[in-house]
Amino acid sequence: MIIRSSNEVPRATLFKRFPVPRNFGVLGSSRIGRGRSWPAPPGATRVKTFEIYRYDPDSASSPRLDSFEVDLDDCGPMVLDVLIWIKNKVDSTLTFRRSCREGVCGSCAMNIDGSNWLACTRFVSETAPRPTIYPLNNMRIIKDLVPDLTHVFAQYNLIEPWLKSKTPPPAAERPQSSEERRELDGSWECILCFCCTSGCPSHWWNADRFLGPAVLLQAWRWLVDSRDEASGERLDNLEDPFRLYRCHTILNCTRTCPKGLNPGKAIAGVKKLMIERSS
Repeated sequence: MIIRSSNEVPRATLFKRFPVPRNFGVLGSSRIGRGRSWPAPPGATRVKTFEIYRYDPDSASSPRLDSFEVDLDDCGPMVLDVLIWIKNKVDSTLTFRRSCREGVCGSCAMNIDGSNWLACTRFVSETAPRPTIYPLNNMRIIKDLVPDLTHVFAQYNLIEPWLKSKTPPPAAERPQSSEERRELDGSWECILCFCCTSGCPSHWWNADRFLGPAVLLQAWRWLVDSRDEASGERLDNLEDPFRLYRCHTILNCTRTCPKGLNPGKAIAGVKKLMIERSS
């Protein structure tokens, strides 16, 4: 089974139009070119070819797609295993992020066959016959599969994602009922992989001002926390034609979330709170 989302595009279109960083050492467009082909090791019988985006900021070359023939019998079952196998046994310069390998940290988020996903939770058996692997869409690329997340984390910091209270802290803890705790379900599980933000067309065009689905999901998490006492202040911070209202409910964010969350629903909840406090 191949898991797909609405932000998936034909492979030929992805190859021609994927947004790439401008290489200032080269005049003209930074269109992706064909790179090197790496053959399978001798004796390999179960081989699959992966096409992987490569970009080296220290090189005068434009971005390219390298092809790697992978021995699946010598490799783990996940796409992340494939990348580690390539780095360890074929090309040590291949660059990507990874950490937990359990779908918890969000480090290995990337675009696999046109869908944003976590490489550690995508089975090789679920990929296309000739899979393509790119970094997250609409992000400045540091190198190869590593996007620069400085901007989206700055947006995350803007919503002040910590408990804010005006009352003196209690001696032990701030209690919550079971019902109050359940209000946080569907938002606290977000791992800030930014798959949803990368797949959001509104963020593509308004990333300088629209906060994007990942950050707005986190904003909702604090707005519904019964222990937080700054709801009004938080809503004031979001009351802006771009920060919140650039969301057009396309729901790419919900379709591509690797944790099965619903950022679109959370954004609608924030908008509802805005209306309720003004009525």
